[in-house]
Amino acid sequence: MAVAPTSYLHSKIDSAQYSLSCASKVFVGLRAQSPNCYGVGKPNLNVEFHAKVYKSMESRSSNRKPTRGRVSMMPIGTPRVPYRNPTEGTWQWVDLWNALYRERVIFIGQHIDEEFSNQILATMLYLDSIEDSKKLYMYINGPGGDLTPSMAIYDTMQSLKSAVGTHCVGYAYNLAGFLLAAGEKGNRFAMPLSRIALQSPAGAARGQADDIQNEADELLRIRDYLFKELAEKTGQPVDKIHKDLGRVKRFNAQEALEYGLIDRIVRPHRIKADAPRKDSTAGLG
Repeated sequence: MAVAPTSYLHSKIDSAQYSLSCASKVFVGLRAQSPNCYGVGKPNLNVEFHAKVYKSMESRSSNRKPTRGRVSMMPIGTPRVPYRNPTEGTWQWVDLWNALYRERVIFIGQHIDEEFSNQILATMLYLDSIEDSKKLYMYINGPGGDLTPSMAIYDTMQSLKSAVGTHCVGYAYNLAGFLLAAGEKGNRFAMPLSRIALQSPAGAARGQADDIQNEADELLRIRDYLFKELAEKTGQPVDKIHKDLGRVKRFNAQEALEYGLIDRIVRPHRIKADAPRKDSTAGLG
């Protein structure tokens, strides 16, 4: 007689476990929560919220009528931002850098090699081809890079019909500082805490004596060309630039402004002391 209640209890538990389906599955956060020995899972109020969001998105996607200003949910794991297509008027999620490129903003924030230089060249040439009346904005925060790829960016900047404004946001060392000074006159900016360093281009020639001599002569020719261009951009005499850049010369924002590398230091807008205080509840409805 003692076996009957135990078998009855097991039958009740088994029937409760097998009665669960996908529709009755409970979740903890976004993970499925297995039921306990009594067939009852831990309650979670987030399940209803996520279900409502999913049903709302599903109902909107089923409605094929065009809606104005509707943006779908951003995919997780990718730095994307909503961007409005100016021709079609529709919104879409695009890569952050892609959105900035469409706004004619270019970033140089790494070592400049052949691959990165080609990407910058292609972007500048494309933006200049679609509309050459607007300015390009080049933000620089990097250590410079290889000589030939950096010179390719410089020559392309000078050949574009679009004006190229340069902005130093951090540091611009070596050839990155040269590109900073190569921007359009009046459109070369730097942040107050930015740092700039310039020096004579260096090489790493190897091989026979004649090969090393040829490489050294070519390096001296490129150095003289860069110093001449830098003298035109800064207004400094060529002899002074040769003397100053014989070794690494560092500038803060104010020194770069006085030397002629930049035209203005970008400072945040300050609120006047006697300005009326804004209402803290503005914009809250």
